[in-house]
Amino acid sequence: MTETKAGENVVAEVRKRYGAIAVTEASCCGPQPSCCGSAEVSRHLGYGEGELAAVPKEADLGLGCGAPVGHLALRPGETVLDLGSGPGLDALLAARQVGPTGRVIGVDMTPEMLERARATAARAGAGQVEFRQGRLEALPVDDASVDAVTSNCVINLVPDKSAVFREIARVLRPGGRVVVADIVLDRPLPEAVAKDVLAWCGCVSGAAPRQEYFRLIEAAGLRDVEILKEEDYAASVAQIASDQAQSLLERWGVTRESLEGAVMSVTWRAVKR
Repeated sequence: MTETKAGENVVAEVRKRYGAIAVTEASCCGPQPSCCGSAEVSRHLGYGEGELAAVPKEADLGLGCGAPVGHLALRPGETVLDLGSGPGLDALLAARQVGPTGRVIGVDMTPEMLERARATAARAGAGQVEFRQGRLEALPVDDASVDAVTSNCVINLVPDKSAVFREIARVLRPGGRVVVADIVLDRPLPEAVAKDVLAWCGCVSGAAPRQEYFRLIEAAGLRDVEILKEEDYAASVAQIASDQAQSLLERWGVTRESLEGAVMSVTWRAVKR
């Protein structure tokens, strides 16, 4: 009961934080104006100039930790599900690949993000994209109804990750695939970081240990798991947003070296057999 309540408290804080980001374009790392929310961050994550130019700039808040859609090999006419779709960047990029005969469904729990994403999709003329409000642990999506699933730095924010992976397996058609960019831990975090809800909202303290994370994927029935790319997330944040990174380090009373090599951004692929 206590664990469930603590998890719901985290969910509420995450919803509040990302709601503010949607409205003010503040940083996921704190109250400062975002170093993110710019094409600079997205280029660093792996998005191409052509991709960023093809969608309204309002869709890019620099909130990811990878560029997973490019690895999905989407085909015209397919149905794609974007988990934690945020302002709609990956959903709109997917829509360009599946074309007018395809379909893209974005799911997000934050009303402000949904409002922003819907308005942006309308400006882009992406009629094949819809955004639904919901939790990743209980997706508002039918069984075996999508060809591909993607998510960008969101599953780490969910306390019950096993439920998310089971939901991915449920909604995928047989032979469907998933490509996710997310955060995992290669060693335990310093206590001050692990207990800070701001670190959780910033995609760090909610991350699971690597071995446990990938065990849960396999347990959900997803197979042929492959890591496509990985990068030291803490080092990347320090490089892209040095001022914000330093502010957080001072808040936690830790050094940059204590986090380097611990927090990793991984982009992985799996299929449903």
